[in-house]
Amino acid sequence: MSGGKPGLTHIDASGEAHMVDVSDKAETVRIATAEGHVKMAAETLALIREGNAKKGDVIGTARVAGIMAAKRTADLIPLCHPLMLTKVTVEIEEDAALPGLRVTAIAKLTGKTGVEMEALTAVSVACLTIYDMAKAADKAMEIGGIRLLEKSGGKSGDFRHPEAR
Repeated sequence: MSGGKPGLTHIDASGEAHMVDVSDKAETVRIATAEGHVKMAAETLALIREGNAKKGDVIGTARVAGIMAAKRTADLIPLCHPLMLTKVTVEIEEDAALPGLRVTAIAKLTGKTGVEMEALTAVSVACLTIYDMAKAADKAMEIGGIRLLEKSGGKSGDFRHPEAR
């Protein structure tokens, strides 16, 4: 895009979707952090906390699902590059104010393209897994707040969401 203004990198000059060519980009350490939450009834949160959900360990299963999803992002999002991630973490914490669970994911690599989509995918799938595992108790759960909190590395530089805690 000319003039230094940000544009849509996955749209070519003729308006067609395409995968961005990153072959000339420098390899840098790239880290992205994303978050989201699952709001639920206080009773559902208590079931999860006490380990009494019918399907088993909700938090442990959601954590593994998020990590697995980050590794499969290119299979899910059509124009994402397959990446060799060097680290993915998914943390899930109780938040009594929701009430519910907050999910935070960090994705990291040394490479030519960022890991924002991997962190966002990890959060999304972890939240979906929480919903799936607890839906027998609470079909009214609400998934929300999925957003990029921060990212570092690459040509575009660092970013921190203005409302990041």
